[in-house]
Amino acid sequence: MNDPFNTPAAPGFDDPLEMLQACHGRITAQCVTLRRLISHLQMQGNDEQAAQAARAILRYFDTAAQHHHQDEEQDLFPALLASGDTAAASHIERLLGEHKLMEQSWRALRPLLLAIAEDRADTLDTVVATQFIDRYARHIEFENGTLLPLAQQLLADEQLQRIGQNMAARRGVTHGQ
Repeated sequence: MNDPFNTPAAPGFDDPLEMLQACHGRITAQCVTLRRLISHLQMQGNDEQAAQAARAILRYFDTAAQHHHQDEEQDLFPALLASGDTAAASHIERLLGEHKLMEQSWRALRPLLLAIAEDRADTLDTVVATQFIDRYARHIEFENGTLLPLAQQLLADEQLQRIGQNMAARRGVTHGQ
């Protein structure tokens, strides 16, 4: 049996790098749901379960994933660039390019998911969906394995605190005042 009193707390705005990594985990979980949705549609067609999955994916990538990219582009990346570290600058250039590609993939996938959610379609374009999943997987692997550890080394506690406060404000949460 699970012990609700012995579960680790989710990262908060006081540890923005851990929070970004946790968000990567949630993005990955949504991509797993998308992969399952493709299979479900092929085997079962579009039913209420498929529509619910499509709505959940839409809701996540229309809100939380957008906030996540803003957290990086408006707060984390500028703080890293200000450090003057050339590796960080190179990584950020790569990641910003990937953000554009992921946004393009989302613009292609979103109407397809909306059609499933609204019972106007029975299948998803697997090429479009798989490209979206694969782009996020590669991006997350690089950020978790390279950028976030570098950020931990380069950023001072005050910078991290400011990033966390901005992340909280972006979500309408009062933090660290």
